Amino acid sequence: MGATDWNPETYARFRGLRLRPALDLLAQVGDLPDGPVIDLGCGNGAVATALAERFPGHPRIGVDASPAMLAKAAESGLYHVICEADIAAWVPPEPAALIYSNAALHWLPDHAALMPRLAARLAPGGVLAVQMPRQYGQPSHRFLRDIAAAMFPGRFDLADWQPPVAPAADYWAMLEPLGEVTAWETDYIQPLPADDDAHPVRRFTESTAMRPFLDRMDQVEARSFTRAYDEALASAYPLRPDGSALMPFRRTFFTLRR
Repeated sequence: MGATDWNPETYARFRGLRLRPALDLLAQVGDLPDGPVIDLGCGNGAVATALAERFPGHPRIGVDASPAMLAKAAESGLYHVICEADIAAWVPPEPAALIYSNAALHWLPDHAALMPRLAARLAPGGVLAVQMPRQYGQPSHRFLRDIAAAMFPGRFDLADWQPPVAPAADYWAMLEPLGEVTAWETDYIQPLPADDDAHPVRRFTESTAMRPFLDRMDQVEARSFTRAYDEALASAYPLRPDGSALMPFRRTFFTLRR
C-alpha cells in the first residue's frame, strides 16, 4: 500500500485515553526560563490548549512531519508557528524553554544520541519532557510482529528486532550527567468500547502501532492480517459482557532540567 499520511480522525477516536499521559507529563514541568515552547511531534495539536494555558507568555511552536495532522493542529490557532519537518533533524530557532514530546520519539532510532542532542537545544534552566509508549512486549504489539513474520516471512524479518523504547531507568542514567532528571513508568488500564467491526484493542492500535505493518501490504493482505490479529487479540483481551475490553498500556516518562 505504501507509506500513508496519518489520519487525524482515526487517531482522535481515543482522544481522552491518549491525552491523559500527555497531561500527566505536563504536570511535572515546573517554571520555565525565557524562550519558545516546542511541541515536538505535535500531531493534531491535542496538547495545544494545555500548553497555551500553562505557558501563555511563551511563543509556541508545533513541529510534525504529517501535513494532515498539522492542518488539524493549525485549526486550534494556539501555535504561533507550525513547522512541517522531520522531528529527528529539526532545530529550534533559538534555545528552547521547553521541548515537550508526547508519544512521538519512539518512532526515532538511537535514543542515546537523540536525547542529549535535544537537551543541547535547551536554554539554561530549560526542560526536556518526554513520554513514549513502552508496550512492545505486550500482546497488543507483540502479536503484530509475530503475525506479520509468520504470514510474510520474506517481508518482515524481525529476528533482530529490538524495542525502540528503553526502561525509564535507562533514560535517567543517560541524562543524569546533563542536569536534574526525573523518570518513571505508568501502566494505564484503558477501557475500550465495544465495536461491531473490530476487536476494541485493534481499534486502538490501528492508527499507531499497526500502521507500519499495513503500509507494507496490499488490501487483500491487509484484510487477512487484520482478521488474524483480531482473532489473536480475542484470546489475550477477552471481551466483557457488553463487548468492551480492558487494555493495560505501559508508558515511559522523563524530564530533564538543564
